Amino acid sequence: MSVVRVLFVCMGNICRSPTAQGVFRRLVEEAGLESRIEIDSAGTHSYHVGKVPDQRAMQSAHARGYDLSDLRARRVTVEDCERFDYLLAMDEENLQLLRGLCPPDHQHKLHLLLDFASDVTLREVPDPYYGGRKGFERVLDLVENACRGLLEHVAVELREPDRELT
Repeated sequence: MSVVRVLFVCMGNICRSPTAQGVFRRLVEEAGLESRIEIDSAGTHSYHVGKVPDQRAMQSAHARGYDLSDLRARRVTVEDCERFDYLLAMDEENLQLLRGLCPPDHQHKLHLLLDFASDVTLREVPDPYYGGRKGFERVLDLVENACRGLLEHVAVELREPDRELT
């Protein structure tokens, strides 16, 4: 049985990427695909390695039924580029950093998370770190939308095991 591995990436791995990990984890569980989809998150910088997600992110997520309390920040590695099928950056800056880190034969795995969103004109999930609660709520809105689209995309690949992952 094939497993699809998904890594969400932002700068410090305490706001956007753990939020995406928590949202996608619940969607995957609700779809009964937790044995077929592996989920993680990481940051392009090591500012917060080992720390829990930002309290504002955890509070906003908790209000919508997502639990981020077991997540800990870590930095993305070259090995992640090899191991994961999807490395989903929250914004162009972090996508460029991933492009610099990942070997050429793994570049096809790099995407912006919002590439999977529907009816969204934005390409980037804005960083809510220096803003207020509304910023974290906006991040959740965007992430929920994109994660639903991502799950639909990955579910098709799981049904077609001979298809190459993109």
